[in-house]
Amino acid sequence: MAIRTGLRWKLSAAIALVGALVAVVLSLVVHNQARVSMLDSARDLADERIQIAQRSYEQSKRLNFPNATIDDPALPAALRDKVEEGRRATYVTNTSSGAPDIWAAVPLNDGHVLSLRTGWTDRSEHILNRLDQAMIIGSISVVVGGSALGVLIGGQLSRRLRKAAAAANQVASGEPDVRVRDAIGGVVRDETDDLASAVDAMADALQQRLDAERRVTADIAHELRTPVTGLLTAAELLPPGRPTELVLDRAKAMRKLVEDVLEVARLDSASERAELQDIMLGEFVSRRVAAKDPAIEVRVIHESAVTTDPRRLERVLFNLLANAARHGRPPIEVSVEGRVIRVRDHGPGFPEDLLADGPSRFRTGSSDRSGHGHGLGLTIAAGQARVLGARLTFRNVRPAGAPDHVQAEGAVAVLWLPEHAPTNTGSYPMLP
Repeated sequence: MAIRTGLRWKLSAAIALVGALVAVVLSLVVHNQARVSMLDSARDLADERIQIAQRSYEQSKRLNFPNATIDDPALPAALRDKVEEGRRATYVTNTSSGAPDIWAAVPLNDGHVLSLRTGWTDRSEHILNRLDQAMIIGSISVVVGGSALGVLIGGQLSRRLRKAAAAANQVASGEPDVRVRDAIGGVVRDETDDLASAVDAMADALQQRLDAERRVTADIAHELRTPVTGLLTAAELLPPGRPTELVLDRAKAMRKLVEDVLEVARLDSASERAELQDIMLGEFVSRRVAAKDPAIEVRVIHESAVTTDPRRLERVLFNLLANAARHGRPPIEVSVEGRVIRVRDHGPGFPEDLLADGPSRFRTGSSDRSGHGHGLGLTIAAGQARVLGARLTFRNVRPAGAPDHVQAEGAVAVLWLPEHAPTNTGSYPMLP
């Protein structure tokens, strides 16, 4: 299972970890250097004291210096070797308690060895302890401050990225006027601005291509309209017979295709506006379906008054019925519950790509629902639903608990009309 964490916490944790490592290493280095420096000072002091003790002994032939001894049996072997070489030296040993002892020794003229042993003072230990406490407090302060800085910087970057993601989603949902760079704002320019500019440039390029394709499609369909109308008129003048029926059928199909393509182009341009009327939804659907196909059963579970465009609503309803009749199997059932219209058939179900991506023009689905047609029926239904401010969804009916690979028992298209009439954009319901 993937663990999702915010950028600010990742950045804060990274800064805290680096700060902690640096603080620990620095504390150890400072502690060791301070201890070495204090031991060097103690050895220098012991060297000065042993020289004083040597002069005093050679003058008086008596040990009158504190802690000075002659031929001390506890003298470290390494220090004794240096003295036997005729050299004055100092040495540090560690005791069982962990506190060091500082030794100093010097050879005398009579062949004996004068040594001086000094213990690690409490004052030195206290200084080291205070230094360690200061380093601990400083390390904690560095970690806390670094974490707070990481949260601050990461939070700012995270907010900019979230704004960029929200703006990109708006562009993807069909709002071409949204610009990611304007959405993130800010005075500081960083890599986020470069990313936003690249996304804006990509969105502009894609929008230009889409607009060009829509214009070409609309222009072609518009240019075909006149010759197709002339072809249909000429075909109607042919003498009756089977060849004439075939020509008329194909000419009518071509005219319908041209009209559908023009309608899709108008819907894509987002220039369509709903002409609103108040209707009783259940009664409206029952009358329209009965006029279209009396064999289709309509159930009004709950009647509701709605404000919508009857012509566009009828277009959506008839396209859903045509799709169910063409690609599904009877019986076809229509139900009205409040503001929701459901159209169900008992065929093999919608193809998976339609369920995942929605209707797509000139795509009729998988082989089991291919049939005849050009794939514009559901595309037009979805476009008209957007003009009404409605939502059109698709799903397949499967036995309870059955996996996805099991054959569907039917397809259901659901039209959710908005609670409020669509605004002048023709795309979204009006909020109260």
